[in-house]
Parts: sequence; C-alpha cells; structure tokens
Amino acid sequence: MSEIINRVSQSKLVTFNLEDYYPKGNRVVLDIKDWLYEGLILREKDFRAQLEDCDWSQYKDCYVALSCSTDAIVPGWAYMLISTKLQPYAKKIIIGDLEMLESSLYQSVIENLDVSEFADKPVIIKGCSNKPVPANAYLWATTKIQSVAKSVMYGEACSSVPLFKAK
Repeated sequence: MSEIINRVSQSKLVTFNLEDYYPKGNRVVLDIKDWLYEGLILREKDFRAQLEDCDWSQYKDCYVALSCSTDAIVPGWAYMLISTKLQPYAKKIIIGDLEMLESSLYQSVIENLDVSEFADKPVIIKGCSNKPVPANAYLWATTKIQSVAKSVMYGEACSSVPLFKAK
C-alpha cells in the first residue's frame, strides 16, 4: 500500500484569508432619529441639547456608523457635529450602515497591506468566512495581490476558481 501524499501542503500555494485581517472592536449603529422632533425634523437648538446630554464615552474604542432610520432630511452639518463629539472616543466614524462600515474598515486594511510575501507565488483567496467580510474586500484584495502574485485563485485548495495568471 502506497503512502498518501498531501500535494497541497507541499505546494508553494499561499492562502490569503481576509478573516485574518478582521479589525477587532465593537461595531455600533448610531441612529439619530431619537434626536429629531417626531423623528423627522431637526431643530438645531434641541438637537444640540441632545448631543450635550449624550454620554459619548459609551462609544470608546467602537467603530460607529451614523444613520437615520426615518425619512428625515438631515443636513450634512448634523453628522459633522456628531463626529466632533465622537472623535475623542470612536476608532472610526462613517455615515451609513454596518455593511458600509465593514467595507470602510477593510478598505483601510487592504490599502495598508504589505503584499510582498505573495511576490511570484500562487495565491488562493479563501472564500468562506465566519466574520462579516464585505464583498468589496475580496475585490480590493484581488487587485492588490494580483499586482505581485504569479497567480490568484478563489476558494479552497481542493476546489479553487482561477482568477488571474501572470504572463
């Protein structure tokens, strides 16, 4: 009986898992509807008073997505004003939902990623994850890794989809 050889472990194939780069920290959606009159109208004096009464320290080390769940028309300065209150505490602040927040976080991570370890190697970008990795992160990772890799694939070593091969 011949020995079973694991050719995947012996190959030069490098697995890139976006989940490994998941930024740690709490994600919070801050819905400003409760600071609006009847959830719809921003009255500046009342709005500013609400902001002064808020305990901003509860957002310490959080990633914050600012949103309004009603159909209110919120002027841009309102979100800017909120960000001045959050700035000493929050790690990152965006206007949008959790998906937009995750995309923003991953964009920063991938922009700062050193891909030199993937130079002239076949790279597989792992597809499955248990964390909320946004679809855009896969695109950005592919583009970044493609600039140095010999080839780029998607999936698992046993069932990958070829995406790019250097000429």
